[in-house]
Amino acid sequence: MRTGLKISSKVAFKFSLYEKKCSGANVSTGRKWICCLFQTLNPSPFQHLSLNGLMSIAEAGKIQCKFKSKGQGFSSGKLNLGELEVVKISRFKFIWSSNLEDKKKGVTFYKPVGIPDGFYILGHYCQSNDQPLRGFVLVAREAPSKSEATDFSTRVTSPALREPLDYTLAWKSNDGREGSLEGCGFFWLPQPPEGYKSVGFLVTSSKKPKLDKVRCVRADLTDRCEKYRVMHSEFSFRVWSTRPYHRGMLRRGVSVGTFSCISDSIPGLELPLSCLKNLDPSLHGMPNCDQIHALINHYGPTFFFHPDEIYLPSSVSWFFENGALLFRKGDSVGEPIDVGGSNLPSGGCNDGEFWIDLPSGDQRKTIKLGNLASAKLYLHVKPALGGTFTDIALWIFCPFNGPATLKVGIMNIALNKIGQHVCDWEHVTLRICNFAGELWSIYFSQHSGGVWVNAYELEYIQGNKAIIYSSRNGHASFPHPGTYIQGSAKLGIGIRNDCASSNFYVNSSTHYELVAAEYLGDGIVAEPGWLQFMRKWGPTVVYDSRTELDKIVHVLPVMLQSSVKNFFYKLPVELYGEEGPTGPKEKNNWVGDERG
Repeated sequence: MRTGLKISSKVAFKFSLYEKKCSGANVSTGRKWICCLFQTLNPSPFQHLSLNGLMSIAEAGKIQCKFKSKGQGFSSGKLNLGELEVVKISRFKFIWSSNLEDKKKGVTFYKPVGIPDGFYILGHYCQSNDQPLRGFVLVAREAPSKSEATDFSTRVTSPALREPLDYTLAWKSNDGREGSLEGCGFFWLPQPPEGYKSVGFLVTSSKKPKLDKVRCVRADLTDRCEKYRVMHSEFSFRVWSTRPYHRGMLRRGVSVGTFSCISDSIPGLELPLSCLKNLDPSLHGMPNCDQIHALINHYGPTFFFHPDEIYLPSSVSWFFENGALLFRKGDSVGEPIDVGGSNLPSGGCNDGEFWIDLPSGDQRKTIKLGNLASAKLYLHVKPALGGTFTDIALWIFCPFNGPATLKVGIMNIALNKIGQHVCDWEHVTLRICNFAGELWSIYFSQHSGGVWVNAYELEYIQGNKAIIYSSRNGHASFPHPGTYIQGSAKLGIGIRNDCASSNFYVNSSTHYELVAAEYLGDGIVAEPGWLQFMRKWGPTVVYDSRTELDKIVHVLPVMLQSSVKNFFYKLPVELYGEEGPTGPKEKNNWVGDERG
């Protein structure tokens, strides 16, 4: 048991602290304090939002030295994409808002300011008004010296960037009505020359922008883009954030940070934008091994388990040392597993030939409880969004996943077997911005899905270390304490996920092991033997869950029985038997992007 940690509440923005620093900020009245939270008050790229405001200059300088130890491109403020060099701009000037009367509703459109000499705007920025101004757009220029990445392109000689030929008016807020245009928004899609692509819209409050206000990108330097989240939908006008269509550690699509919009009155503009593509094979913006350790020491979250949790985590080596067995199809006797998993079959696929199981008798009861003292996080570090971000996936292992608890209205029914299985692998992912080395967001894995949560929406402990709440028995991850229902919140029927702080926790900034970082090259990170085991960490046990569920239905009030029956039919298949999970490397998000 570990004690002594002091948990702070959710990040509180202190307006008065920042208002006096905002003179001259390029934002509209009422939004100045937000912009200053993310402006650089010191040249250090590590000055960013922490639990109690901006990181101190001394602290920023100290960690910057760690990150700069080998002089690579990580946290340098600009990244080389091959023929393009890009800079992340997070200072903006207000252009137009879709709802000027109620500041918390609608969306606001901005243009980037503070653009370095020689760089060009690729598009404007948009975000919802109900959150702090915390976004970015990329600006670009042709790389001063083309890298070897051009060997992978089409070897064309035309410039990487060109002005548009004209603009298409995609939408105007006055919808064609006569009268003053003051306070109106006009949305312009650049018309690229042949062989070029537009990667962003421009917004003005009146006339058409000049052609030199934006640049289009040569087509071979771009990738396919997709709509992501709806930010605004009113009348015939809709606005989405965008992201690369091809994502994952082997993909090269780069998010520009721009938005996409469409109007029913202008047909043929269904997502006309592209994103950028990183053609630099070195991914020079990614952190090296020393920088990875500095990142996890600085941002490594603390995982809190429920005070009533029985099935705690352990290290994989403790699990093997304390009786875990390897079984082969057709053999009734299991084989002890070496502490490093060297005798586990590696590679292949999940073909059902092998699986891991617990020992029998009292040893089985003991190993199911885990061993918190040995528990650690297993780190997989990989490129995200074309190497402009770094994803640090933190995997935690539990020897056993306990049975579920059903919530029906005000009733809570503990299930006997449903939901339980041998072994449990869960993870969260830290997304780090490679331009400045700042924590951008965290992905919380929750059973078969998950959710991304922005850094400013998290709870923190000990400075910049986020808090992860692990649900009782099921170990799904959540950003805040409470009860989360997997089912129908409207009907009040579902599986409970209970989260709370306790003296049961694991601090990943000190208890971790780096197990994979493929982009660093062969042999840089020694992957453990157990990571190559692609079969199930637990047996498959089929039983008649319907009997237990029918008993529950029959004791409920008649008015609830039909709703509960319908809910049961929608439960995941894994709740109707026991089936151990596959290991981290067999998951599709090992190579691909997270589901969210």
